[in-house]
Amino acid sequence: MRIGELADLVGLSTRAIRHYHHRGLLPEPERRANGYREYGLRDVIVLARIRRLTELGLSLDEVRDTLADDRGLDLREMLTALDADLARQEAAIRARRTRLAAVLEQVGRHEDATISPEVADLLGELPTATGSIGALERELFTLLDMTPDSEQIVSTLRAHVTDPATLALGQDLARQLEELAEAAVDDPRIAPLATRVAQSIPPGIVPSEVDLDHPFSAAVLESLAPAQAEVFRRAMRQVGP
Repeated sequence: MRIGELADLVGLSTRAIRHYHHRGLLPEPERRANGYREYGLRDVIVLARIRRLTELGLSLDEVRDTLADDRGLDLREMLTALDADLARQEAAIRARRTRLAAVLEQVGRHEDATISPEVADLLGELPTATGSIGALERELFTLLDMTPDSEQIVSTLRAHVTDPATLALGQDLARQLEELAEAAVDDPRIAPLATRVAQSIPPGIVPSEVDLDHPFSAAVLESLAPAQAEVFRRAMRQVGP
């Protein structure tokens, strides 16, 4: 049979068969006097096996090694490794589906449904933002999922912000920061406000030494008015271990 007939028989394209020739999986038959290559039963059997192995997930290199091993010992090892890899993929898919289910639950409840339920609960316990500082705080909280100690930080913050006195302090600090929106960087209100901000930060929420030159820190500070940014620069320098 010719290559087109072979391709139809095994459910492959002629291009795939030629590629298998090129990769050394299937020997090319000699051309006959009429210039065409003629394929036989053995070629059908080999191609059918190649198709089954590739559908299982083996690479073409692994298929070639398997076809070269008449005893099938390498095939067992490869299929065992493939099964273990598929098990890992299944576990990863289950974890992603669990995360997706949590996101679907949040759609409509929060403007960013992709955050974790823990962060969403934290935001739900905060008062509605009425100014740029409150809005920025909420936006920064949505990034907590990216931090290595996210669960611990969120737990600490939730215990902190649910205290009525803490909420009142936070709103007062936000109000004072809003009042600095048009102030100069040498405004006398900056130093005492920076101290109050530093004292309001729960232990363990920020590193003992904050890198204010880090690109993320710089981006946060650039989003603030100059006097507001100066408050946070001084506050972060006062945060102790």
